[in-house]
Amino acid sequence: MTRATPTSGHPLEHGPREGETIVLLHGANVAGWMWEPQIELLPDRHLLTPDLPGYGARADTVWPDLGAAADLVADLIRTRALEGRAHLVGLSLGGHVAIHVIHRHPDLVHSCTVTGVAAAGLGRLERSLVVLQLPLWRRRWYWAAQAVAFGIPADARELFVDSGSRVQAETNRRVFSEVAAGTVPAGAFDYAGPVLAVSGEREPRSVRAGFEALGVSIPQLQAWVAPRMHHIWNIEDPALFARMIVTHADTGTWPP
Repeated sequence: MTRATPTSGHPLEHGPREGETIVLLHGANVAGWMWEPQIELLPDRHLLTPDLPGYGARADTVWPDLGAAADLVADLIRTRALEGRAHLVGLSLGGHVAIHVIHRHPDLVHSCTVTGVAAAGLGRLERSLVVLQLPLWRRRWYWAAQAVAFGIPADARELFVDSGSRVQAETNRRVFSEVAAGTVPAGAFDYAGPVLAVSGEREPRSVRAGFEALGVSIPQLQAWVAPRMHHIWNIEDPALFARMIVTHADTGTWPP
């Protein structure tokens, strides 16, 4: 799937510097390398796939908070995106960050697509399960088991295990604390562009529960449930995920 390593990082920029930039924001416990299937399927698009603070090549940095992470993404868009604007795509933690980007920096974003974002917070059972698992997040065997459960391709499992087990305990604690409590930013959104929120059909209910919370703050929000998909469905069905990205970016709608 990719030859990147957690310490060397993954290339930030992909494709020709023409058209409009798409910024892909990864989930927790992985890094920019998770977008390799979409990079391969979208060779004619200008893509940026950064490592968020606390992950991948930036694992030595402790996660700041969603607002600070969003500001870093905004700086990246200003300096590396074509004409200083971009389409945002975020999965899981990356989706939470993307929502904060459009809240704090609405002028930088053409469109926003998020998937796997429990914006209203986690349910009581989910919180309890994560609290029990948090001490295991530094264990390689735990991420090896998760790789099988998530359907990570065999040639990427070692990288997945390395990425997950290298994340600092304090980063894990901070991210869980923010996500569990709910992540819809306080205050009005000035962003008027297209926003798509997606849940895999087989994801926890908390993801779909987040649609309503986001819709209150973002009235133009469109919501969609990806049939048969789990959480990391950019790997489960790379072609469908790539088609969703470009369709929403090009037309502002999904499904067509």
